[in-house]
Amino acid sequence: MRIAVDVMGGDDAPDAILAGCLDAVELLGQDDTLVLVGDEEVIREAIAERGLPDESRLEIVPTTQVIEMGESPVSAIRDKPDSSIVVMGKLCGRKAGKNKCDVMISAGNTGACVAASQMSMRRLPGVHRPGIAITLPTMHGPVVLCDVGANPEPRPSHLYQYAKMSQIYAHEVHGIENPRVAILSIGGEENKGNALVKDTNEYCKKDPDLNYVGYCEGRELFKDKADVVVCEGFTGNVVLKLSEGLSKGLFEMIAQEVFEIDPELAMQFEPVVKRIWKKYDYHEYGGAPLLGANGICLICHGSSEARTIKNAVRAAISYMEHHVNEAIVSAFENSEVVAEESA
Repeated sequence: MRIAVDVMGGDDAPDAILAGCLDAVELLGQDDTLVLVGDEEVIREAIAERGLPDESRLEIVPTTQVIEMGESPVSAIRDKPDSSIVVMGKLCGRKAGKNKCDVMISAGNTGACVAASQMSMRRLPGVHRPGIAITLPTMHGPVVLCDVGANPEPRPSHLYQYAKMSQIYAHEVHGIENPRVAILSIGGEENKGNALVKDTNEYCKKDPDLNYVGYCEGRELFKDKADVVVCEGFTGNVVLKLSEGLSKGLFEMIAQEVFEIDPELAMQFEPVVKRIWKKYDYHEYGGAPLLGANGICLICHGSSEARTIKNAVRAAISYMEHHVNEAIVSAFENSEVVAEESA
């Protein structure tokens, strides 16, 4: 298994990304290789400073350009052909040859990463549009939310396919038996929601292979209403970042209140807070898979730390070992419901 990592992508790149890559070497199997894509001089300096005992598991692919977070994805891919994201996409593409990689991981420009993967990997047979599936940690277990940014203007057929792909991902990777699937909406009643939500609802109701439970309101995401929730990428991205900011703010507020009341109690309470925070910290999940890509593409948070990247490598290995893409292809081949892209 060859895992390509964009060393230059992320708010804290390249240092945090490289540190995570070097930490991830211990996760690799005997035949696995970590392919570091980026500035060769920076990468070699980091390896030399770390003094890794086994550098045979590492391979460097040098690049000279970087796609910044604020750049237009399409323009950046066209104007920066030697950027780490574009080169990494080509390594995972169908024409990569003997240097082909099985996985691409990036904490860089999300739009560019999605575009590069689609240009090089293409899509799985039967898939109309790939979607980014993130895992929301809740008190009742993980909830898979798709899409969170790949497709801000989807059609009903796209959301329906997200539902099928995310159900497979939740079952295979998270071990959820017969995951419950819902559509994010503004109310539980079928007459609520826009045309996109209502038309997607009709698709999902027709599929006997979906454990479809209807609509899910935003407040029900963390209340054990469903194991999989689908929505368009704009709303999904807002939900993701609101959840991250709210959880972090609540932890900080509670810690501050306890410290003001009793500093000694706050010190005793600190290990408990850290344990809870770790359980619900997105860094622990690594990257979010781009479901539907004809390969494995994991997109990490822009503020990824070293442990985020290490966990992304772990997630990539798990994704491949559970044969998620093969299960998705099989599901669409045997589906009784055909989602028309023009719907």
